[in-house]
Amino acid sequence: MPAKQEPAADDDPPPHGVSRAGRTWASLPNPVRHGLRSRAWRFRLYGLLAVQAGVAATIAWFVGAQFLDNPSPVLAPTTAVGIVAASMGTRLRRTIELLVGVVLGLAVGDAVMPLFGIGPWQTGLVVVLAIIVAILLKGGGSLLTQAGGTAVLIATLEPPVRDLSVPRFVDAAVGGLVGLAVGLLVVPIHPQRTVQRLAEPVLDPAIAALHSLGGALRRRDLDTTEQSLTGLRILGSRVTALDEGVEAAQEVVRLAPLRWHQRRLLARYTRAVKHLERSLYGCRAVARRLAKALREDEPIPEEFAAAIELLATSMHTLRRTTTPERADPREARQQILTALELVEEAQGQPAPDPTRPHAHRLGYSGMIAAGEFRTAAQDLLIASGLDTDEAAALVRQTSGRDEWD
Repeated sequence: MPAKQEPAADDDPPPHGVSRAGRTWASLPNPVRHGLRSRAWRFRLYGLLAVQAGVAATIAWFVGAQFLDNPSPVLAPTTAVGIVAASMGTRLRRTIELLVGVVLGLAVGDAVMPLFGIGPWQTGLVVVLAIIVAILLKGGGSLLTQAGGTAVLIATLEPPVRDLSVPRFVDAAVGGLVGLAVGLLVVPIHPQRTVQRLAEPVLDPAIAALHSLGGALRRRDLDTTEQSLTGLRILGSRVTALDEGVEAAQEVVRLAPLRWHQRRLLARYTRAVKHLERSLYGCRAVARRLAKALREDEPIPEEFAAAIELLATSMHTLRRTTTPERADPREARQQILTALELVEEAQGQPAPDPTRPHAHRLGYSGMIAAGEFRTAAQDLLIASGLDTDEAAALVRQTSGRDEWD
């Protein structure tokens, strides 16, 4: 992988021929540039939600006011926006939870408020009771939130003497259906693009951490090795967000007619993401074992450090296979196999006589790290498009395991 260019120092003159915008950008401090990039990424990922929420709220209010003869259909746009906000998960399930929460809030509010009236402690009591009922029904976060929120609306917006449970529920149902329709039918997210953008904050730090790990192993720098391990460990929440994005994308291609043509492509991409995540867990195990090897002063040959860096390069190449550059996945596969060969060299060549012991160049933790490396490499091969049997056969062949079975 070509060396990643470091940003110019703040006091360095901008290169000749760079535009005024480029010179302005280069003059900004690194923290400012990082913050702007982060906000730009969030806007690219979630900007469509603003459009979806606005459209859904408008339609829901219009339907409630014009067709349900409700001059103030508060629950309709509120529920619609709640459904749109659930885009990074399964909207259909969230819709059901929201509507059940509305029913609970309505039921508890209309049962309690006529008895105690309207006031601050009455509002608190209604909310507590509504959430307790939702908990007893084993509801998720959306159900608990909607039950409590609806109870607040019932306790504060309407007098307790009016029997409006059914109209309110109809308002909420209309809002839920409108939010679902806007999110899945009218303005659906782009499935593959959404998953790609959620993968960015997972892959970029992982690749950087692996490159840093390779350099630290060459220098036998335990502190940097542990920092690289920490960098891989903290990716858990981002992987969770990526998984939720995959679920949302799968739901869109299943229910949104505008995205049906992307079903097959997304299925392949989803499989690749799953095995890429598994590979990252394997890389974390490798880093953990190699940090232990350094602490115990075990030998770590140069080839192992080179293999880790090459594995990071293969991740970058695999990432480019889903971009307009369309890199050939065979390039990434060759990089992975070469990395496996380097690990075998680091481990030591088998003795010519199978009855004689194998002369290892790695210690105990290093040998375990080598095994974890093979598992991570196999998952990357599957992510490149090979099936499980093909990937396993290539790993065994490259590692020379077939000869010893």
